[in-house]
Amino acid sequence: MHEEMKNLKKHEYEKMDRLENEMWWYAGLHAHLIFVLRQALAGSKNAIVLDAGCGTGGFLRVAAQVMPECWMLGLDAEEGACVSAHVKSRRPVCGGSVNAMPFAENALTAIVCADVLGQRSVDDAQALLDFKRCLASGGTLVLNLPAYQWLYSAHDRAVWQSRRYTSARLHQLLQAAGFANIRITYWNTFLFPLMVLRRMLIRRRGGSDVMQYPTPVNLTFRALMHLESVLVRRGFTLPFGGSVLAVAVK
Repeated sequence: MHEEMKNLKKHEYEKMDRLENEMWWYAGLHAHLIFVLRQALAGSKNAIVLDAGCGTGGFLRVAAQVMPECWMLGLDAEEGACVSAHVKSRRPVCGGSVNAMPFAENALTAIVCADVLGQRSVDDAQALLDFKRCLASGGTLVLNLPAYQWLYSAHDRAVWQSRRYTSARLHQLLQAAGFANIRITYWNTFLFPLMVLRRMLIRRRGGSDVMQYPTPVNLTFRALMHLESVLVRRGFTLPFGGSVLAVAVK
């Protein structure tokens, strides 16, 4: 069974590697992360930014392209993901766990961590403490996490995600770790009813919702993600959605 789960995870990572440059969900995620990073690092020089749990490197590649003034690097516990992320982004990527990162205290200007804290190998409270240890004073932590445990899916199982979060739970964790200036919003709000319906259907028959969508559908969904991104940039807090985005300061 363990070998079967490892093969399932490998297969899902390979799909993510192929699709994260084009799929609408990744486009929305990357737009949100880039926006909050740029806000946090405005005026900073020689900022060192870590993508903690960088996976196969989709966000690391985008961030390196659009924020060349920053020193971007990645960290992942999976050797294969580290190799893919380095090849894709042309940035340094090291192996290691977010529970005990191989960086000195106060070494990083910002940390981005997308859909990692809920994985079964991760102690979310310990990881947040280690993020705080590695961030410089005034440094920024940007988190994205899947929302609502009742939306647990085949994709979650495939990437060994065991926990999904509410904004209230995430706020509690960040406060307990000693972070300040916490801002949280849900996103993937406009498509949330479709997401719930699809999760209910595929839960019955199995399968992942990370897939190649028909081009008209993908373009329409990307446009909706862009509209949500505009709202978030203008300061709106979305009340529900498939993911939850948080920004906090050490």
